[in-house]
Amino acid sequence: MENRTIVSHDDWIEARKNFLIKEKELTRLREELNQARRDLPWERVETDYVFNGPNGEEKLSDLFEGRSQLIIYHFMFGPDWDEGCKSCSYMADHFNPAIVHLNARGITMIAASNAALDKLDSFKDRMRWTFKWVSSMGSAFNHDYSVSFTQEEIDSGAVYYNYKDQGFPMSEAPGVSVFFKDDDGAIYHTYSAYARGLDPMLTAYQYMDLTPKGRDEVELPFSMAWINLHDSY
Repeated sequence: MENRTIVSHDDWIEARKNFLIKEKELTRLREELNQARRDLPWERVETDYVFNGPNGEEKLSDLFEGRSQLIIYHFMFGPDWDEGCKSCSYMADHFNPAIVHLNARGITMIAASNAALDKLDSFKDRMRWTFKWVSSMGSAFNHDYSVSFTQEEIDSGAVYYNYKDQGFPMSEAPGVSVFFKDDDGAIYHTYSAYARGLDPMLTAYQYMDLTPKGRDEVELPFSMAWINLHDSY
């Protein structure tokens, strides 16, 4: 934070007003991007995947819970892991306050992971989360939506993630997928995002971006190396 420019109040206001022009431009571009996302084509989901949830076996169609729109966060939690991914947990810390508002707009939001339900429930209790979390273990859901990989795929160096073949070091990856169910019960996949595409959903990061030091991650071995489970700081 050395060598910062220090100015008078009037000069500060002038600089801030000039920066506001850029912020407004970004807002307009974001609105255009959001509309373009809504205009993307849909694909029909032909498989009614089965999950293990708090109500026992639940199909994908059940997860909508009477609403027409469904957001599933692909939470990294492998079958042989003892706890969930720290970065996904950071993301999940933002879920509970938002869900009641999403429900009011006809949107159901849940998390799904490849670990067994008892592991998810135990970790969920530890983190004091209340959002719905289902296990996709035993189904093709995670693999079909490019967030779980076989050891053979990892060893090949050509895991298909974030819409391209690439090297990936782990069996699980983060993402979010969105679905729509029409009045006839047909389900459509409308959107999925991965990697940095999840960044806008991290509210804490958006607040950090307002501060002088920002995310302050440049010197870290990787961008989220500082993150810990919220009960472990």
